[in-house]
Amino acid sequence: MTVCGTYPGGVITDALAPFLDELLAFRRDIHAHPELSYAETRTTDRILERLEAAGLAPRRLEGTGVVCDIGVGPVALGLRADIDALPVDDETDTPFTSTVPGVAHACGHDVHLSALLGAALVLHRMDTVGGVPGGLGGRVRVVFQPAEEVTPGGALKVIGQGVLDDVPQVFALHCDPNVDVGKVGSRIGPITAAGDTLVIRLTGHGGHTSRPHLTEDLVYALGKLATDLPAVLSRLIDPRHAISLVWGEISAGHAPNVVPNEGLLQGTLRCLDTAGWNRAAEVLPDLVERIAGPYGVSVDLEHRRGVPPVVNTEPQVMLVETAVRGELGPDSVELTPQSMGGEDFAWYLTHCPGALVRLGTRTPGGRTYDIHQGDYLVDERAVPTGVRVFVATALAALTERSAGTVAPVG
Repeated sequence: MTVCGTYPGGVITDALAPFLDELLAFRRDIHAHPELSYAETRTTDRILERLEAAGLAPRRLEGTGVVCDIGVGPVALGLRADIDALPVDDETDTPFTSTVPGVAHACGHDVHLSALLGAALVLHRMDTVGGVPGGLGGRVRVVFQPAEEVTPGGALKVIGQGVLDDVPQVFALHCDPNVDVGKVGSRIGPITAAGDTLVIRLTGHGGHTSRPHLTEDLVYALGKLATDLPAVLSRLIDPRHAISLVWGEISAGHAPNVVPNEGLLQGTLRCLDTAGWNRAAEVLPDLVERIAGPYGVSVDLEHRRGVPPVVNTEPQVMLVETAVRGELGPDSVELTPQSMGGEDFAWYLTHCPGALVRLGTRTPGGRTYDIHQGDYLVDERAVPTGVRVFVATALAALTERSAGTVAPVG
């Protein structure tokens, strides 16, 4: 495969140079004004304004979010970034710290949305060399998606608006503080896990702890569920699916000598394989009843389905890895471990093949932060790196399409 076809080395860097300062300022502005899922109104407006100012024709999605095509002809690929922030206090103490109490871009969405904006501007510049559209030899669709941080995710709403109807393949970046800036982490197959929420409510008559035989011993039943349900699941589901049930809350009662009449158990169910994810959903109701049943309590199971695993397809991983090595250097791609976290980019991959890769945000030799934490600091060189990754991937896909190696959709 020829990376970037007729585009000579250095062309992306040259095309990016006029936008560098602007993109860093844009990222800082977004970081200072974070917005929660489905409330990304200002963020959406800022993206629209900049794309329109470049002469593009972006479209506001229903509510929040933006989609925009660059180039003419058949769509060669989609590029996606998410735009929402988290309900977390910003503890970074920077000049652009969040101005919104209790809300912060603690997952790095401000970084890769700025990178995608930059990629759109660079691709548009390449497409209109000499003032005549068509320089790309095809069309790239960029998607700024709302509400990744809630389940089942804003991806479903975006897909429902036809954004992927004519897209043959789709790619995304997500920030990773475990990878050095200037590199990406990648892998074929599952890269994230399915993520569900389990809420189990038990009720009974309760009573005195001196007479448990006259009560439904609800706390004991909660304890059995907390220990036995993960254990039994691990024996019913193929261990190669890597299923994990971990509790985050268990609560019941207020006094040492009173058997309470209600209790709560909440946790997350994660799985690296779609088949295992579906199998767990089938067996859970019966398992909960069988474990709690002997204690006479009433059981209410709420299984909130989240997202399936992100399963990267091999041709798309090979495309993006080759493109990145050609743009950033031969040592710029590293194998990333599978994550038990969830990502609603998985829904895109139920419609077309694609790949999610991890954008390094750690300063080499510096501290390794964690995402979803208020002190998460990124090395801002990740923004231009993300632009180069997006653009190199787009150019590689456009070259493949012009060579006839990617079948059109429809």
